[in-house]
Amino acid sequence: MEWLKKLIEAAQIKDGKLDVGALMAQINTEFPKNAVPKDTYNALAETKKQLEKDVSTRDKQIEDLKKVDAAGLQAEIEKLQQENKEAADKYAADMKDITLTNAIKMAINGKVHDEGIVSGLFDKSKLVVDGDKVVGLDDQIKGLKESKAFLFKEEDPSGSQKPGFKVGTDGSKGAGADVDTQLASIFGNTTTK
Repeated sequence: MEWLKKLIEAAQIKDGKLDVGALMAQINTEFPKNAVPKDTYNALAETKKQLEKDVSTRDKQIEDLKKVDAAGLQAEIEKLQQENKEAADKYAADMKDITLTNAIKMAINGKVHDEGIVSGLFDKSKLVVDGDKVVGLDDQIKGLKESKAFLFKEEDPSGSQKPGFKVGTDGSKGAGADVDTQLASIFGNTTTK
């Protein structure tokens, strides 16, 4: 948090007020350099847990090997090699699944009504992890938008529409000319004061 302290100390004060906009811009620039994104942290934490479990399993296997006689040692080694190969394959599949799940959730975050339902509709077998990118994800999102558009929130191209009720007028000329009449017509009352 030393980086944040330096930014705050160096923040410009104009007319007795802190320039919040400039400070936020600096924080937004420096934050990614000093913090780990949540999905990366979760993936690394899961990897660490798996590796600790694997080390524990290997230690137990070594102890078991010390107890086996020379004749049974070769069979035990082959058995353990097969188990280790299966464990490595399972780990690789689990890591791919975690990576794909995180990529899907990041791609649909804020764009759908229910992330849990929509993320379950993706065919992960058709997705390929290529470094930091997931090939095929955009195509599946586009396909879902076409086939199941009701799952997605409407996009506002102008970016001006805000969720919630619209109170009052939109500020256009004459829009608030006769609010009483408008309210009366909404509630079915034709007489106004």
